[in-house]
Amino acid sequence: MTVDDTGSGTDGDGRMDPPPLSPSPDQEDPLAADSGEDPLALRLEQLILGAERRYTPFQAARSAGVSMELASRFWRAMGFADIGQAKALTEADVLALRRLAGLVEAGLLSEAMAVQVARSTGQTTARLAEWQMDSFLEGLTEPPEPGMTRTEVTYPIVELLLPELEEFLVYVWRRQLAASAGRVIQTADDEEMVDRRLAVGFADLVGFTRLTRRMEEEELGELVEAFETTCADLVAANGGRLIKTLGDEVLYAADDPGVAAEIALRLIETMANDETMPELRVGIAFGTVTTRMGDVFGTTVNLASRLTSIAPRDAVLVDSAFAEDLIRNGEAPASEAEAAEAAAAAEKEGEDPPTYRFALQPMWQRPVRGLGVIEPWLLTRRSGTP
Repeated sequence: MTVDDTGSGTDGDGRMDPPPLSPSPDQEDPLAADSGEDPLALRLEQLILGAERRYTPFQAARSAGVSMELASRFWRAMGFADIGQAKALTEADVLALRRLAGLVEAGLLSEAMAVQVARSTGQTTARLAEWQMDSFLEGLTEPPEPGMTRTEVTYPIVELLLPELEEFLVYVWRRQLAASAGRVIQTADDEEMVDRRLAVGFADLVGFTRLTRRMEEEELGELVEAFETTCADLVAANGGRLIKTLGDEVLYAADDPGVAAEIALRLIETMANDETMPELRVGIAFGTVTTRMGDVFGTTVNLASRLTSIAPRDAVLVDSAFAEDLIRNGEAPASEAEAAEAAAAAEKEGEDPPTYRFALQPMWQRPVRGLGVIEPWLLTRRSGTP
């Protein structure tokens, strides 16, 4: 829904508000005829947006009391296509502009931050909307009668689902916002709110490229969906955060290395017990991470990615900082000899021996391009640990 200050742009790609509903599906809408757009598609669009097309981008910016330049920045940040100066915007578009500009005028957000808010919201909801239309509605809109178009079937379904999906979206967003706010409150200082120490893990399917050449597209899609679903469930259930999915790879993070280690091993164990899944490898690093728009960046992330690329099949490699934290917190012994000594000392004193969740084995040091020499550790579950 972006605009072009010069008035140039493509027609009909902006997914804007449709004209008023036709009295009946059989009656052709004049605006639809003029624009070449499908009348039923326009009716569906108006149902979703809940308003009529009333404004050109210039008129919308003027009604919102913002400059055309700022309006263009906001719309482009939200990820909408240029529409030139077509009359395609609604009261909702004007209100959104007014709200964003109002936050800037009130000093609550800088202009750059307001653009980031628009961009992050647009990118997140665009992916959600695409998934819902491609995957969710696809299975619900098989024409019940020959000759019916998909749009004709989709319209009543969307009409029923729209309010429920909208309420659910707001609920999940509030829950996620509350969880994120809680993590911010627990942060030690202001600098850590942006540059934080996190355990970052990559989980990667082995041989995925070869699979793409052997499997049908539908089978491949089902495999990727099953992989992403399994990873998302395990990461969330064990206290981590899924950062993003990349088809054959997922990126997750956790504040506590012990949590990240548990997630990695559960992923390996779960995939190994599923005959339909390829082998998996995981790499984890612990250190300072820069967070932006829900994503993570920095040397720690790059190191986790490199560890994943050199990890053996069905195995987890971690960096030395990660291993040191597990040892320091009593999650893993520095060596089996140390564990045996600690157990013998505890038995001599009549005490329970220390319990370790994980085992660590140092691997050969190796140079990694851009990161220097690294010392990977093989992470496994300690014998007898469930």
